[in-house]
Amino acid sequence: MSTPSPGYAVTLRVEAPAVATSTSRLARAVSGAAGALTALEVVETSADRIVATLTCDAVDGAHAEAIAEAVMALEDVYVREVSDRTFLMHLGGKLEVTPRVELRHRDDLSRAYTPGVARICEAIADRPEEARRLTVKRNTVAVVTDGSAVLGLGNLGPAAALPVMEGKAALFKRFADVDAWPVCLDTQDTDEIVRTVELLTPVYGGINLEDISAPRCFEIERRLRDRLAIPVFHDDQHGTAVVVLAALTNALRVVGKELADVTIVVSGVGAAGSAIIRLLTAEGAGDIIACDRGGAVHPGRSGLDGNRVWIAEHTNRRNRSGTLSEALKDADVFIGVSAPNILTGADVARMTPNAVVFALSNPDPEIDPVQARRHAAVVATGRSDFPNQINNVLAFPGIFRGLLDAGAREITDGMLIAAARAIADTVAADELSPAFIVPSVFDPAVAPAVAAAVRGAGTPG
Repeated sequence: MSTPSPGYAVTLRVEAPAVATSTSRLARAVSGAAGALTALEVVETSADRIVATLTCDAVDGAHAEAIAEAVMALEDVYVREVSDRTFLMHLGGKLEVTPRVELRHRDDLSRAYTPGVARICEAIADRPEEARRLTVKRNTVAVVTDGSAVLGLGNLGPAAALPVMEGKAALFKRFADVDAWPVCLDTQDTDEIVRTVELLTPVYGGINLEDISAPRCFEIERRLRDRLAIPVFHDDQHGTAVVVLAALTNALRVVGKELADVTIVVSGVGAAGSAIIRLLTAEGAGDIIACDRGGAVHPGRSGLDGNRVWIAEHTNRRNRSGTLSEALKDADVFIGVSAPNILTGADVARMTPNAVVFALSNPDPEIDPVQARRHAAVVATGRSDFPNQINNVLAFPGIFRGLLDAGAREITDGMLIAAARAIADTVAADELSPAFIVPSVFDPAVAPAVAAAVRGAGTPG
């Protein structure tokens, strides 16, 4: 069974006999059902009964139900209520609007609104660039999606994507004090999405595209970057690429190899995989072999789309063909952004000594990390319950903080590489180890370092 996660935490409100053994019976029931008990509190007592709350983590929804059933099966125990803590967190949404100015009396109102606000409107009409200084535009990002590729769940549509976009906005605020807002569009037509985002730009200083399926996401981003005078960033592509480059920089430091000298196999050429390949190429990576369901991507393969044509022309120096497993022979690095359980320990064993494995498919990686560690020197995943979590939160808040502070009109590969180097360098040399190649997402030094790096690499608009 997979590891229990706080994402499936439940709280059970339980009535039991008022005897000394009741709490231990409850704890054993949770443990017997393979739940992770995180809290047990007696909240009511009487002469013959107690009421306790049990909070525990489960693997998934079905496991949470199994835990509740195990407690219900105890003799003379009654489960009054089962609460899903994740659903409780989302009740009413996760965002609100809070004014930055106080409206205490008539004078405040006359300056914040009419008649005083008319002077601000006229100033911006005369000098449109003043909108960055005098409105929310200076610190506001639109988190735009069409709901076509929500997490690993697929095409759920814009309403179902909203909780993810709310979460993204909350992360922007928590880690970089950027005011972000969900913009979930009820269309999956590329032209409509591009035009709609164009019409929204007077309000925002940046656009974060999110959970838009490939290959449409490539065209949408390209067209918006061509048309808009504010930076456009597709986090599923570039946020992932930045953190992968940062993690790989430190992983290679651990194993004593250079980026220009290693052979890298990338599994998956969708949004994340393509961006990883492009950024690693821009940073001077050695030979990269990209693999999809059809095996290694090379110029001789038929039926390649535009994205794969570019990859075929810029990677795979030796023009290798064959399966993913075959491509891994004598490779130094594996980066997976594809599908779960597609590799075995035997595949990793065919790589060079001191190999690096990034198995980033979520929630189940391309290979069991325990199996990978038997043959690789450094292993990373996208999960929080294993060392070396590759998490985009390390990148996008600081990147946008830097872009907004610089008044940037675009984002460049140079900025992304600078951001990756800043993340990597946040891990001090004496801290670096096979189990610690990226900083914690809660490290307060990360976002400011990334922001400073992006400002230093860019040119104000």
